[in-house]
Formats: sequence, C-alpha cells, structure tokens
Amino acid sequence: MHIHINGEEREFPDGSTVADLLTALGTPRQGVAVALDGEVVRRANWAEVVVPDGARLEILTAVQGG
Repeated sequence: MHIHINGEEREFPDGSTVADLLTALGTPRQGVAVALDGEVVRRANWAEVVVPDGARLEILTAVQGG
C-alpha cells in the first residue's frame, strides 16, 4: 500500500498499524505525535490503528532548544 508520510509517498505492507510504520521508519517512541488524515492518533492506540492505503500520516517530533 502507498502512504504519504510527512509529504513523501512510501510503500508499506497492507494491514500495517501506526506502530508498525514507526518501527519500520526507526522513529523513537518518546517525544513523537502522529496524525492520520488530519486526526491525532493517541499513543495508546498506535498498535491498534491500521493505516489505510492512500492515507496521509504526519509524524511530529518534539525538539528541545532555546
């Protein structure tokens, strides 16, 4: 299936969850927020939410600094 992640089209296996995608991308679990088609996905639901083909996923990482 094809998914747009932060504006870039990527291919992943059908039935992939948000957690699967984050693992495949090597994204750390702390300091990260995920939105699927404009809706925030709660961290507690990452392993349950299946990402549909053609979805738009935004992965935001908190950055420290001044």
